[in-house]
Amino acid sequence: MTTETKDTKKKAAPKAKKATPSGTPGMYAHVLREPRITEKATASAEKNGYVFNVDPRTTKSEVIKAVREVYGVEPMRITMTTIVPKTKTNRGRAGVRSGGKKATVWLKKGDTIEIV
Repeated sequence: MTTETKDTKKKAAPKAKKATPSGTPGMYAHVLREPRITEKATASAEKNGYVFNVDPRTTKSEVIKAVREVYGVEPMRITMTTIVPKTKTNRGRAGVRSGGKKATVWLKKGDTIEIV
């Protein structure tokens, strides 16, 4: 039988610091699917507005967290738009082009996002 005092007990290892402000690394990375590169999106980028295709079930707060996590900038405001599915005809057969959702992220004057 051994006796232990408070001084001889092992101390617990300190917890690792969080890798991102949201907690788990990569937790919101799936929200932003891809940048939407169009003429209109390029024109809004000149005014500090960046357009992304996002998951259709996502919310504005999730987009804010994803932009913070992925790009490290604080969005000033976000506008979300639902893209309606469209019916198309090809060789006499009707089909549906899938819809989705897009988000326009507006940043402060000095902040930028590098889209390659």
